[in-house]
Amino acid sequence: MNTPHWDPEQYLRFADERTRPLHDLLARVPTLPHEPAPTVLDIGCGPGNSTTVLRQRWPRAHLTGIDNSADMLATARTTGEPTADYRLADANTYDPAAARPDLIASNATLQWITGHLDLLPRWAAALEPGGVIAFQVPGNFDSPSHTTLAELRQTPRWRDTLGDTTRAGVHDPADYLHALTAAGCTPDVWETTYSTLLTGPDPVLEWVKGTALRPVLTRLTDPTDRAAFLTEYRTLLHQAYPAGPHGTVFPFRRIFAVGVKQA
Repeated sequence: MNTPHWDPEQYLRFADERTRPLHDLLARVPTLPHEPAPTVLDIGCGPGNSTTVLRQRWPRAHLTGIDNSADMLATARTTGEPTADYRLADANTYDPAAARPDLIASNATLQWITGHLDLLPRWAAALEPGGVIAFQVPGNFDSPSHTTLAELRQTPRWRDTLGDTTRAGVHDPADYLHALTAAGCTPDVWETTYSTLLTGPDPVLEWVKGTALRPVLTRLTDPTDRAAFLTEYRTLLHQAYPAGPHGTVFPFRRIFAVGVKQA
C-alpha cells in the first residue's frame, strides 16, 4: 500500500466527533506513576487534536507527539498543543524506551499498521512500572463506508490502479485483551458504537475523505479519474446512508484498550 497523503484540514472537519472516543478512553486511565508531571507519548498524534486532550488531562506532563506525516505535524505545531514536543517518526519503528514514559497513548493510529499487536510488548517494556498503554481504533471495517469502498476498488475500471490501496485493519477486542495480558499488563478492553448525526449533502463522503479514503485519493493523481471515482462512491454512500429528517446517521464503532503495566 502506498503511504497516504494526509490532509489536516479535511481531518479536522470532524474534530469533535473524532476526538470524543479519546476522552472516553482517557477516562479509564488510572493515576500515572509520576503524577502530576508524567511523561506522556502521543503516538500518531496527527494534527494535534489528541495532544491537546492529553495536555488538558495532564497540564504538567512532559508531552511528546509522534507522527509520520510532516503535514500533520506542521498543523500540530501551529494550531495544536503549543507546549508539546513534536517528532517526525514512524509508529511502527519508533522506540519509546528512551523516553521511559508513564503513558503511551494512541488515538486511531494502529489500524494503519500491519502486525500492530507486535508493538504492544515493546511498548509495555518501555513503560515505567505502573505505566499505561491506552489506544482506540475504528471497528467499522465491515460497515458500508468501507465495504462499498473495497468493492468499488476491485471493479474492472479501478482494479489495476486501486486494487491494493487497503489498510491493515484491526483485531477483535479479545485479541487486544490477550495481547496486553501477554505483555505483562492488566487489561481493560471494550467497544462502543456512536450514532453520529452528520449534516450536509455528502456527509459520509466528507467523513471518509479524512481517513479511509486517503490512500485512494493519494493514488488518484489525475483529476478526471479522481472525480469519476468520487462520483461512483458518492452514489453508493447515498444508497447505504440515506439522509433522514435531521441529517444522516453514521454508526461509528470503536474498540478501546487500556493496559496497566504490572509492577
